[in-house]
Amino acid sequence: MIIGGPSSQLLAGRVAAVLGEELALCEYRTFPDGESYTQVVASLEERVIIIQSTPTDQDLVYLLQLLDICQESSIDLVIPYFGYARQDKIFKPGEPMTARAVATALNPFLRRGKVHLVNIHAPSILSHFSCPADNLDATPLLADKVASLGLKDLVVISPDKGAVAMARTAASALGADCDYLQKTRLSGTEVSMAPKEIDLRNRDVVIFDDMIATGGTMATAIEMLRAQGAARVYLAAVHPVLTGSAVLKLYRSGVEGILATDTLDRGVSTVSVAPIIAKALLKG
Repeated sequence: MIIGGPSSQLLAGRVAAVLGEELALCEYRTFPDGESYTQVVASLEERVIIIQSTPTDQDLVYLLQLLDICQESSIDLVIPYFGYARQDKIFKPGEPMTARAVATALNPFLRRGKVHLVNIHAPSILSHFSCPADNLDATPLLADKVASLGLKDLVVISPDKGAVAMARTAASALGADCDYLQKTRLSGTEVSMAPKEIDLRNRDVVIFDDMIATGGTMATAIEMLRAQGAARVYLAAVHPVLTGSAVLKLYRSGVEGILATDTLDRGVSTVSVAPIIAKALLKG
């Protein structure tokens, strides 16, 4: 049985279709005082699969409610987008490591279970779970989508040195060149970004990253790549958080297109991670 949380209903349906599993009917609503209500309108089985991304605090509460409902079952928990993943370190005295706190809150329900995450921002978060946990990689799925675009003389770019492993995986799948953006501070307020080694003039470019949040830094990078002679610039990301006016910023910067997965259900979510989730669940 597959139980889809409110932020992952479409993805849960796709995974259920791939696996031929029953998709449970659930009810989600918010009380007038802002509290969340959840009901699973189905008889629970010995093993259940819960799929729920947690982009907001309310989505995390819904997940906790689902886990409480299913606590007598063996639970496979899929969190396609793990909120608070960027709060994986303590930078100042008195700060929490919120990613650890979230995992700790989930652990009591997972004594007989397993956790599946997708391109988690900080893989160290896996160690905070008390049950087996794995990190699924959606990069090959995004690379397949890029391959279908028929781009010419392609260069895959990482927005920084820290994300270069993802870019290299995509470049290898696409048979493309790979580089990362190197930042050069021009003044106290001005920063230039350019590929470390490759000349982009008249070449198609795809920037690969694990997530797009506000879109501000990425929009600046796209503008600079276009100014440096790139023919077309696409953006490929696993998690389309896209807060505020992020999409407007990106298209104003001259991006040709945004490719993203359905770890979060957005208008740009044209690549489904259902196949890799289904494969992981079949392994048990």
